[in-house]
Amino acid sequence: MTLKETITNILGVIAVMGTSKYLGLPSMVGRRKEATFGFIKDHIWHKINSWSSKCLSKAGKEVMIKSVLQSIPSYIMSVFLLPNKLVDAIEKIIDAFW
Repeated sequence: MTLKETITNILGVIAVMGTSKYLGLPSMVGRRKEATFGFIKDHIWHKINSWSSKCLSKAGKEVMIKSVLQSIPSYIMSVFLLPNKLVDAIEKIIDAFW
C-alpha cells in the first residue's frame, strides 16, 4: 500500500485527481488558464442569449449588465487572476449585448 492510500484510509477521505470543483471554483489550475476558466465566458454567453434584448430599454440593459453579468466573474476574480485574453473576450460579449 502506498503512502497516499494509507493516508486516505486513515482519514476516511477520497483521493481525487484535481479535476473537481470546490465552491464553484476549479480545485486545480494548470498552465492553460483560459481553458480552465472558459466556463465563465460560456455562462455569460448563455445568460445573454436567454434574454430578449428587443424588449429591454438601454436602462434595462444597463441594469442587467451591472446586476447579473458583472456579478458572475466577480467571485472567481476575488480568488484568481484571470488572463487578459479571457477578460477581453468577456468584455466583447457584453459590448455586443449593449
